[in-house]
Amino acid sequence: MRCAAIGDSFTEGVGDELEDGSLRGWADLVAAGLGAALDEPVEYANLAVRGRLIEPIVRDQLEAALSLDPLPDLLTFNGGGNDMMRPGFGVERVMRLTEQVASRCAEQGVRVLMLTGGDPTERLPRGSVMRDRGAAWMVSVYEFLERHPEITFVDNWADAELRRAPYWSADRLHLGPLGHARVAARVLTALGVETPLPQAGDVPASRAGALSEARYYARYVLPWLARRVTRRSSGDGRSAKRPVWTAVGSVGSDAT
Repeated sequence: MRCAAIGDSFTEGVGDELEDGSLRGWADLVAAGLGAALDEPVEYANLAVRGRLIEPIVRDQLEAALSLDPLPDLLTFNGGGNDMMRPGFGVERVMRLTEQVASRCAEQGVRVLMLTGGDPTERLPRGSVMRDRGAAWMVSVYEFLERHPEITFVDNWADAELRRAPYWSADRLHLGPLGHARVAARVLTALGVETPLPQAGDVPASRAGALSEARYYARYVLPWLARRVTRRSSGDGRSAKRPVWTAVGSVGSDAT
């Protein structure tokens, strides 16, 4: 079995850093889970790059995935989260590009698993704006899925447990190791590999003081705003971490 993943930082694995500084993330964990569960070799490619908008994901990463030899049996797709944080976000445009993923994969006979990221909006600046955009987007997603019953869908945006702070990294925007492990479990279960959902347990919510909030803005929010003003991306100059088929035995599989 060959599984390819396309997307942005969520699929690249940002927030789930290993001791050597490399990234793991839910897609790596899914590949490892498939490798452990299936009675056949599994190969994996991950073409996701942080900061990518949905257009380059579809234009570049999708076509790169469909150019792999042999073709993927399964393509996991996530995109649009970075678009949602930009002015002028349009659901119609995002869904038009999503339709391209469905049509191109249907042409090639590649199964698609589409998934959403978790909902980070409760703890983000201007989170209510993103929440409203996300709600409108999900309406269109479910209309799309009615037209494409062949697509497997994992709705992490609706996972209320995943919204809790223990699942997120310090930047409040990317999932941490436990969050990535929870998403991986939901994806594996959707693929027929029943996997228990990791739980944070009864971790009390922490109250951020003024000093810690100031540090948070200085470390994460202001650099993000600076990139928007200068039209730079966190993914500038970066390439995919696994652009060709890799045997799953070489992908780390330990979940936190």
